[in-house]
Amino acid sequence: MNWKTKLGMSAAISGMILAAGCGSKDTAGSAGSAKSEKTYQVGVTQIVEHPSLDAALEGFKKALDEKGLKVEYDVQIAGGDQNNSQTIASNFVGDDVDLIFANSTPSALSALNATKDIPIVFTSVTDPIGAGLVQSFEEPGANITGTTDTHPDAIPSTVKFIDENVEGNKIGMIYNSGEQNSAAQIDLVEKAIKGTDLEIVESSVSTSAEVKQAAEALVGKVDAFYIITDNTVVSALESVISVAGDEDIPLFVGELDSVARGGFAAYGFDYNDIGYEAGLKAADILAGNKEASEIPVEYPQKLKLQISKKAAEAMNVEIKEEWEDAEIID
Repeated sequence: MNWKTKLGMSAAISGMILAAGCGSKDTAGSAGSAKSEKTYQVGVTQIVEHPSLDAALEGFKKALDEKGLKVEYDVQIAGGDQNNSQTIASNFVGDDVDLIFANSTPSALSALNATKDIPIVFTSVTDPIGAGLVQSFEEPGANITGTTDTHPDAIPSTVKFIDENVEGNKIGMIYNSGEQNSAAQIDLVEKAIKGTDLEIVESSVSTSAEVKQAAEALVGKVDAFYIITDNTVVSALESVISVAGDEDIPLFVGELDSVARGGFAAYGFDYNDIGYEAGLKAADILAGNKEASEIPVEYPQKLKLQISKKAAEAMNVEIKEEWEDAEIID
């Protein structure tokens, strides 16, 4: 091997070493950049589609976006089927997502049943303690936290309003007894009517297809309808709105989105807000600032009475001057 060959090989080897060194440096830089710009995988499980749950999901996404987190969402709707809900949660576990957002009580129960490792943030849950999701609001425990869709004053305030302003004392309530959140709300209504002469006339359904028939069956038996935040019934709320309008029966509902759809009145809050608050909790978890078990569960922060002028006219309800503190919408 002559000196020219040796020199050429030496230069080549030096070049390879230099390239390798530069490559190693670039790789480290890329890894650092990838870490700071990580794309998080969030599985979204939602029992049904209706405006309130959809608004909560939008609020959740907004919070993560404002926190600057890059997120890919896999949104799965169970179509009101608990078996589908469980399959969705199990699939998210198999996909090893970074976090599960459970939008409703059935969705949260399925998620918690599927994993004790992947963090879960819920919203649109009425009674997280009664449902067995958390140990307490302050210390939820395990791998789960979130926000509820029941303000402590919402049901008592609604019952008081009905008692003081509706002629007659029979309240028609349509709900799915298979939804734990609905059973919890019925219990709250029963507690709230104590000391009044109000009576609950119940009608239970299993699917949204049964809602209109259930509403029609209550005609002549009730003086007002009160539809709580039952996912099965709310997903078919237009059926109840139609009957209420045809029969001049005031329809009280459990959330403001249902007033916008045609309900007469509700003490409620914006589901976008509770979704947003849940999103802030998720952002803390994904960023590694806190564990789910360290983040308290929260009630909705705002509550207001909203009345629909259009629905009042359709149901032959006169809007009274003493309701001036309410938010009247067209």
